[in-house]
Amino acid sequence: MRILLLVVYYLPSTMSSAKLIHDLAIELQRMGHEPVVVAPDENLKVSEEVEFQNGIKVLRVRSGRIKTASRLMRGLNESRLSEVIWKRGRRFFKENPCDLIIYYSPTIFFGTLVKRLKKLFRCPSYLILRDIFPQWAVDSGILQQGIAYRYLKLKERQNYEAADIIGVQSPANLSYFKRNGLHGSYRLEVLYNWAALNEENTRTGHYRERLGLQGKIVFFYGGNMGVAQDMDNILRLAENMRHEKSAYFLLVGDGSEVPRLKTAIASKGLSNISVNNGMEQQEYLSMLSEFDVGLISLDRGLKTQNFPGKMLGYMYHSMPILASINPGNDLRYILQDRKAGLVCMNGEDNEFAENAGKLLNNARLRLQLGKNARSLLESMFSVTGAAVQILGHFENLNKNG
Repeated sequence: MRILLLVVYYLPSTMSSAKLIHDLAIELQRMGHEPVVVAPDENLKVSEEVEFQNGIKVLRVRSGRIKTASRLMRGLNESRLSEVIWKRGRRFFKENPCDLIIYYSPTIFFGTLVKRLKKLFRCPSYLILRDIFPQWAVDSGILQQGIAYRYLKLKERQNYEAADIIGVQSPANLSYFKRNGLHGSYRLEVLYNWAALNEENTRTGHYRERLGLQGKIVFFYGGNMGVAQDMDNILRLAENMRHEKSAYFLLVGDGSEVPRLKTAIASKGLSNISVNNGMEQQEYLSMLSEFDVGLISLDRGLKTQNFPGKMLGYMYHSMPILASINPGNDLRYILQDRKAGLVCMNGEDNEFAENAGKLLNNARLRLQLGKNARSLLESMFSVTGAAVQILGHFENLNKNG
């Protein structure tokens, strides 16, 4: 089959969705299919561009700023994605008919584009739903239930209605749909996040030496730094451990909270934490491989649940996970049952610091939890399992050639 993969971020972006879709595309290619990736690109100089990455055809379409924009401008530019991609990619779509559309949320604004493409291709679609928006924005206090909220709920519904099947990332997400009376409206299933189990060309970048972190136990956070991640949670942890001379908190990525976070670190005079800009995916994986503990933080107010994509990189490199998450998140039970990390609720600052201290001072514990994390990745979060699960719904589709 020729399979269209539609996503907001694709490599070389360091966003977790870029890596997820890339790994899925490579796996689909390995299985004998023809994946075609379509993604907006705010840095593109021309209106559209087709290139090949790892033998996969990628259409990039110039869009307004999303990742680097203010919250308002990002919303406006995202709301136009379907229109912009359809207008600038129409010729490409006509020349590359597909048998299946797999699209990724966030964003919630692909619904009208997918509906058009399904009509053009006469094919089904699968939505990989990783972010229940706008609900999490309401839970986090950054959105009120007014006109903007109603508009976003409309776009969310259009996004869902364009899908033949929706894959949510945890059993708790199924419960969310049921609590809100939506479980009968859509065909839903749990589709866990995934990762390739054998990365190529992961090189050593000597980041520990370059950053002057020899002799330190480095707690590493990689990925988006936004409201939903509650970066103040990690900042409080660093402040509570400022007297632990061997502990260091290294944060790598981009997001709306980065400027405020850097200002707060400076104002508190913290020397055990730093923020580094995001980087190209291969360099990020190289950096990740050198450090000791993987950090996860989620805002306590979130009522929708997710398994952060950054966790996959931690598990790949056999890193123990230190997590502070929202109540009701399935992630707690999975990590605890498989002894892959130490978990507490956001707001339990003393327990968060105690868990960090256990990992700081016990090399054997770090090693064992890290091995268990890698085993968890292999058994529950493999890209092969995800591809087989998605394709299993569409085995009888005819090829377009």
